[in-house]
Amino acid sequence: MLRFVGKTLINAVAIWVAAWIVKGITLTSGDWEHKALTVVLVALIFGLVNFAIKPIVKLFSLPLFILTLGLITFVINALMLWLTSWASGKLHLNFHVDGFVAALLGSLIISVVAWALHMLFPDKD
Repeated sequence: MLRFVGKTLINAVAIWVAAWIVKGITLTSGDWEHKALTVVLVALIFGLVNFAIKPIVKLFSLPLFILTLGLITFVINALMLWLTSWASGKLHLNFHVDGFVAALLGSLIISVVAWALHMLFPDKD
């Protein structure tokens, strides 16, 4: 359970950094407490999307993985962030990604920040 909470908080920080850097990713809320709660809920949705949908998409795009030598991963990650934005909108959360380019840049930033935070705070397993 602690591992799940840690990964969710790392994703929340990474999403917050992406929303801060990328112009097309908006996290509109009032005070910082409301933004923090929103970004944690978005991180939960992002984790659920990556857990449930991403493996299916990877399986069906296996020929593209081989053809592009794995570079299609960036596109799939961007699509997962875009899907997270759509699901967040349906749940009336104040998180939105404007277009594919913003999703691509955001997914790159989220990947780098999450990787760095996982290096700083490794799992005890």
